[in-house]
Amino acid sequence: MSSMTCGELAELMASSSLYAVFDVRERGEYNARQIANATSLPRSQIELRIEELVPNRNIPLVVYDEGGTRAQLAARLLTDLGYADVSVLDGGIAAWEREGRPTASGVNVPSKAFGEKVQQEHAVPDISPRELKQLLDANTEILILDVRTPEEYGRFCIPGGLNVPGGDLVLWAEALRQKPETKVIVNCAGRTRSIIGTAALRRLGLTNVLELSNGTMGWLLAGYDLETNPNRKGPRAPENSQARALGLAMKLAEEEMIAWTSAESILEISTGKGGGVTYIIDVRSESEFESGRIAGSINVPGGQAVQRTDDFIAVKNAKVIFVSHRSARAVMAAYWYKKMGFRDVSVLQGGIQSWFESGRTLVRGPEQKYPLGYERAKSAVRLRKTAEIQRVLPDSSVTILDVGVSLDYQAAHLPGAKWISRVWLELRLPRELPDEGSPILVTCHDGVQSVFAARTLAERGYFNVSVLEGGVEAWQAAGFETEKGLTVCWSEPIDVVLSPSITGDKEAMQRYLDWEVKLTR
Repeated sequence: MSSMTCGELAELMASSSLYAVFDVRERGEYNARQIANATSLPRSQIELRIEELVPNRNIPLVVYDEGGTRAQLAARLLTDLGYADVSVLDGGIAAWEREGRPTASGVNVPSKAFGEKVQQEHAVPDISPRELKQLLDANTEILILDVRTPEEYGRFCIPGGLNVPGGDLVLWAEALRQKPETKVIVNCAGRTRSIIGTAALRRLGLTNVLELSNGTMGWLLAGYDLETNPNRKGPRAPENSQARALGLAMKLAEEEMIAWTSAESILEISTGKGGGVTYIIDVRSESEFESGRIAGSINVPGGQAVQRTDDFIAVKNAKVIFVSHRSARAVMAAYWYKKMGFRDVSVLQGGIQSWFESGRTLVRGPEQKYPLGYERAKSAVRLRKTAEIQRVLPDSSVTILDVGVSLDYQAAHLPGAKWISRVWLELRLPRELPDEGSPILVTCHDGVQSVFAARTLAERGYFNVSVLEGGVEAWQAAGFETEKGLTVCWSEPIDVVLSPSITGDKEAMQRYLDWEVKLTR
């Protein structure tokens, strides 16, 4: 593998070349500090995500850690998976900081900073939680649109709020226009999605729309209760409003000079003839995506596509093509990406409907794709059934390692299992288990990560390693008992960064909101 100096990386990042920079540390470490505009790809996620993030294996990749050996291990893995141009940043982020180069903290920083920029430049009107509460108490005619994902909405919402994921707002624009006397309040968990959603509707000509300042977190901090586990599903936009959405989007596309891509061009890309890197992003809902999609496309519902650009667009200066049913939602996503500075953004002409009507093939059903290198890793390890493991479990000489997500381990793990992140496996395990002949059983939630971990252990000289086939899911399905909690951790459980809106920590909520507001200062 090759190395790259901080100066060389800075020069690459200032260029118009195709490249990707990955922070291979844990998500919590990335959240604390990161090289500005790098993508988080913990080493434990490489096989699961790299094909989607970098579909062309000849693109230059740069990986870094804090200046230790994890980046070298990640580079070796990427090379083993077929990536031809992988470099390690000399000295990692520590060297980058010593040279005074730009860093950031938090997750999805580019999108969140953009949201704050939109708020400032467009003076997006807002309403405070206190003002909204007064309107609710007075039975004022209002409509609260919660633009978070259905999963987020299903936990809690502003009382009476309706779930309309942000990418679908264009479908509601005409219906909302017909009721100018109704105050429309757009909210998310914090700030970004409500700012973008409100700005989008106002760009389409609506004047009766306000964003809820600081979203559900602001509501809680103001001392008000949320509605928990709302049992209503997000309503469909009225048919006449959906029909008018395409006209609104076409007008916007013309005014903003949004480019179109033909179906023939998509076919060239999907067959590998296009070269370079192109992300085909389908902004419809998950259920729509599963009902019929273009091969090779990625499902990122519209609001998330804008909220989490760095999670999905890893290769800088790549092409991005947005897809939706008849293009209305795709145009809105492309509009925001152009505003964010993406250089090559377009929309599939006519959308999925046109693709289907022309007789082209659609892939249907849930995606069932194994991670890159999975079959090879699986062939190199010993798989054991749950019944067999249950019989030998009382043998205290067997060390059970859970290498899955710490949240999954906390929710349920085999009795006596120790948790260790795959990011630290080679570096920490020899200290805990110096005897390479120790019997080891590797598990995780679904049995995938454990296959990769077992192969790594075998390569490191451990010769008595087996894998629980199907993981903890199969164990539970067989009716066997599990334990809960972070009982024994051999590495710090910082692989997941939870939003304060989920943890309920009000001090963390306030810190988060303060951080977000300061992103453009």
